[in-house]
Amino acid sequence: MFTRLRHDIRAILERDPAARNAWTVLTCYPGLHAIVAHRLAHWCWLHGLKWLGRYVSYLARIVTGIEIHPGAVVGRRVFIDHGFGVVVGETAVIGNDCTIYQGVTLGGTSLAAGHKRHPTLERGVIVGAGAKVLGAFTVGEYAKIGSNAVLLKPVPAGATAVGNPARIVSREQQAAEGRPAAPAFAAYGVTPNGADPLSKTLQGLIAQSAAQEEQIVRIMALLRERGLDRQGLDMAGDDADRLNRLVD
Repeated sequence: MFTRLRHDIRAILERDPAARNAWTVLTCYPGLHAIVAHRLAHWCWLHGLKWLGRYVSYLARIVTGIEIHPGAVVGRRVFIDHGFGVVVGETAVIGNDCTIYQGVTLGGTSLAAGHKRHPTLERGVIVGAGAKVLGAFTVGEYAKIGSNAVLLKPVPAGATAVGNPARIVSREQQAAEGRPAAPAFAAYGVTPNGADPLSKTLQGLIAQSAAQEEQIVRIMALLRERGLDRQGLDMAGDDADRLNRLVD
């Protein structure tokens, strides 16, 4: 028990630059308190003390603002940063070394009791603030879920998903054995070139449309110079900046 607690504290010190020392983490970090309380609640749940497990979970929710169902499986060195508003469902599985930020929901979309309804996060997954991971699928090792993403389908190992609904925007290079090597820690799941691919596509189309409109304006100017009839060809004007603001 104390060995696991030491590992949890060390993991927080490694991932949070605001953590000054182990005593501060032990006494002031609700994410750590929620994990410790969950271990007691989960033990009660597994040993048939269902009500007691739920009650311990309920008390932890009051104190920390983090709700973890006692049936959920939480691995080692899991860091719930800030944590307020985090909800973890009954059949969710959180692997070792995962990082979860405030406002995250690991929820289910099925009402069938007795079946797995919630997601599985494999080792090293980072879930950004406000993200919703909904459904009985797997998020692969060292994957990243951007803040406020709504994830409804599996994510390959090492990939980054952003947007609503979430889409894959990048994949980490695979190691020789076909598994992703452990990447550098990315706070809130933020990575370079992590913009929503749909937004990128729309902006590309808008840029192309603006370029075509500019060419038409030049053609019209040439027609005007030569005194040719331009009736019905006048342009409404370049509206690319306004459209780009809509998809930013």
